[in-house]
Amino acid sequence: MNQLDTLLQASGIAQMAGGQALMILVGLVLLFMAINKGFEPLLLVPIGVGAIFVNIPGAGFYDAPVYDAMGHLVTPAGLLYYIYHIGIETGVFPLLIFMGVGAMTDFGPLLSNPKTLLLGAAAQFGIFATLIGAVLLNHFGILPFTINEAAAIGIIGGADGPTSIFVASRLAPDLLGAIAVAAYSYMALVPMIQPPIMRALTNDAERKIKMEQLRPVHQVEKIIFPLMLLLLVALFLPSAAPLLGMFCFGNLMRESGVVDRLSDTSQNALINTVTILLGLGVGAKLSADAFLNAKTLGILALGLVAFSIGTACGVIMAKTMNLFLKTKINPLIGSAGVSAVPMAARVSNKVGLEYNPQNFLLMHAMGPNVAGVVGSAVAAGVMLSYLG
Repeated sequence: MNQLDTLLQASGIAQMAGGQALMILVGLVLLFMAINKGFEPLLLVPIGVGAIFVNIPGAGFYDAPVYDAMGHLVTPAGLLYYIYHIGIETGVFPLLIFMGVGAMTDFGPLLSNPKTLLLGAAAQFGIFATLIGAVLLNHFGILPFTINEAAAIGIIGGADGPTSIFVASRLAPDLLGAIAVAAYSYMALVPMIQPPIMRALTNDAERKIKMEQLRPVHQVEKIIFPLMLLLLVALFLPSAAPLLGMFCFGNLMRESGVVDRLSDTSQNALINTVTILLGLGVGAKLSADAFLNAKTLGILALGLVAFSIGTACGVIMAKTMNLFLKTKINPLIGSAGVSAVPMAARVSNKVGLEYNPQNFLLMHAMGPNVAGVVGSAVAAGVMLSYLG
């Protein structure tokens, strides 16, 4: 009987606290969103599983290594501990993701219509507006966010998961789990969040604006652009060079046409492997003691505000540009200035087709969408330059 009591006391059920049970439920909800609703399944599935792993009592998935007095390893660390500290804390995984995204990106729509770069830039206003909001919450004693934490939260407004993780790992590692979940959740909810904002800020005539076919872009342009972008960023904002450097490197592999095997690996095998590990590592930060607090609710609320402001600013910038342009821009593509590639561009196209079945905006929206990726990386560089 004593042995049975000992076995029961050592079981996960006996050791489980209420917070751990709740966080396991959160992990199951993330899996439901990914599997049943199709919301960012590539990230939410490993994040959800990681959240379940780290909250199982006694499993040791995130236990730190134990050494004796002589410095010899007594007990190795848990799997998620190594994944997080090797790949996320160092920033390696987000950078490899950026390389893969670069290899999948076509700068053609942006080069064909450079004006859309302004839409991507305008959408980044949500990042800085949210930073100010987080600072004000601290100023009025509502939530105790430091300036570094406020900056990390603000990056959610760019709707760029890898950038959010990269900045959070540098400026606010304790908040990384909540920031990552907020960033990827809002990326997944783009089709629900953006259309009401787009409709509220435009009228029927604006939504029906039909844009001209984009001009063909020569391969030489596509090769020169990532190199110029990298050099300009490295010279003027070196702190953004790691993110944009890997992004441009991946894109150069794609456009050069001489390393197809490397480009294919970056776009498929490598990015898929890193995505699994990145998701598990983020899930490792969703332990009950780190996630269940008032700051988490504040991060989720501020993230939604940031994303909404970024969407609205992109649309408003397009409307403002139309006051000075002879050839009008459909304001709906301004919402794609957030860097949720390519979902935001697809949403712009979908809403446009609702009002004009012959108006295909997808390629036009890819311009500000790609510009949003660049813009969020530059914004991250600014934050790291001042605060990192």
